[in-house]
Amino acid sequence: MSKRKPSTSVPAVRCAIYTRKSTSEGLEQEFNTLDAQRDSAEAYIASQKGEGMVCLSDRYDDGGFTGGNMERPALKRMMDDIEAGKVDCVVVYKVDRMSRSLMDFARMMVTFEQKKVSFVSVTQQFNTTQSMGRLTLNILLSFAQFEREIISERTRDKIAASRRKGKWMGGRTVLGFDVDSATKKLLVNQSEAERVRAMFRLYLEKRSLLAVARELNGRSERTKVGRTKKGKTYGGREWDKPTVLRTLSNVLYRGRVPYKTETFPGEHEAIVSDALWLKVHELLRSNGRSGGMFVRNKYGALLKGLIHCGPCGSAMGHTTTNKGNRVYRYYVCYKAQKQGWDACPNGSLPAKQIESFVVEQIKRIGQDPALRSLTLAKCREQAEALQAAVEGELAGIERDLVRLNRELATTAGDAADNAHAAARLADLHEKVRAAEKQAGVLRGRIEEAEAELITKDEVDAALGEFDSVWSRLSPKEQTRLIRMLIQRVDYDATKGSVSITFHPLGLRSIGQQACEGAAA
Repeated sequence: MSKRKPSTSVPAVRCAIYTRKSTSEGLEQEFNTLDAQRDSAEAYIASQKGEGMVCLSDRYDDGGFTGGNMERPALKRMMDDIEAGKVDCVVVYKVDRMSRSLMDFARMMVTFEQKKVSFVSVTQQFNTTQSMGRLTLNILLSFAQFEREIISERTRDKIAASRRKGKWMGGRTVLGFDVDSATKKLLVNQSEAERVRAMFRLYLEKRSLLAVARELNGRSERTKVGRTKKGKTYGGREWDKPTVLRTLSNVLYRGRVPYKTETFPGEHEAIVSDALWLKVHELLRSNGRSGGMFVRNKYGALLKGLIHCGPCGSAMGHTTTNKGNRVYRYYVCYKAQKQGWDACPNGSLPAKQIESFVVEQIKRIGQDPALRSLTLAKCREQAEALQAAVEGELAGIERDLVRLNRELATTAGDAADNAHAAARLADLHEKVRAAEKQAGVLRGRIEEAEAELITKDEVDAALGEFDSVWSRLSPKEQTRLIRMLIQRVDYDATKGSVSITFHPLGLRSIGQQACEGAAA
């Protein structure tokens, strides 16, 4: 009886070919770059037939997708097939076709390692089953990511430089402006500019974004119509709350161009005056802080959204009771209202009484130079405390950066042999970038805080004329003025005390308006 010889057949290695191109330019050609990448990969697989490599019929082609993220349909489909056990090897023309992000690629390599899937780059020979191959792969991928980030930085630097010079960098056309076809600069469209100014004035009258939108739609006005480079039409729609807010917040109307959190003087002409802009934006800030309750303030409650309970720190809501034909107004501690009157000693207090007291205190401060100086000192102390808090947060982030960079140096040595270490390395890079970005934001807030410190003249101008102006204002105007002046009122029934915290930016805005009025 003869013995059967053991089989020497090589197990099949199912190979998925992945191709990618960042732009869609040229993909309409009969033979494009995706086809060229696939031909090279198929030739490589054919040369490795003796190793059992066979090409899968499914195509994984991403045309017009960046390698900076994993939001690619063909890549997602291939990763799903890997999870399902349908792929043994992934073949690409070059590593950067797979990904230009070290973090994304490290995550994919963890999946490859778990599913026993090998990875081959046709033009960069290495084997991911060996430590040298993984090291080479990480080096190549790091350079691919570096190249992508350098291109992004150059683009951002160009945009930043152009914005600092006041240049409009394109985009959808804006109501109030036309674009010069030769110079690509913004030109004022006079009829549309008047519509924009009317919208700003309408918001000061209506004090509500939704009311402005309804008024514009009632006049059959529509958003500006424009065309994309491909000839597609956009705009011409009814106004709604978000579109009104975007229009009122567009710094182009003030003659400036935006870049991140900064604005710069633009090359184009302003449509809206600084005085009108400041009035509208102070009202927007006021309504934003109060959630729009200023508009819904049926009984003209001066301190609605501003007054807080001293003992427990809760907000105090405005409420009313009716006795016959008379309406009695109160401010009630929310904690006492929800948990019972024993939960807080404040309970409730008559609204008229506390409102009159606060107004009289403001008048008294305005008439007393010593109290105005004390208010200035408190406002500056408040701003400096906020600045110190931001500086403390920045110091914490800078300490984190030192720790992260130290861990980066340690992890880099292990990433060559360990896919999990490579993933951790990519995660650390991402955390460093996020921390550096947050540090930049905090430095900007510190600079803004330093620039916005209120002056004695602004406090004197805001409070000095308060008494004479107050009696001439309507109830709605009085409520708006209080919201501009005051940031918070704390009432403590146990101590019999009322604490008023002024809003520095509100004082500055009113002070500037008062100075402008005096100059006029």
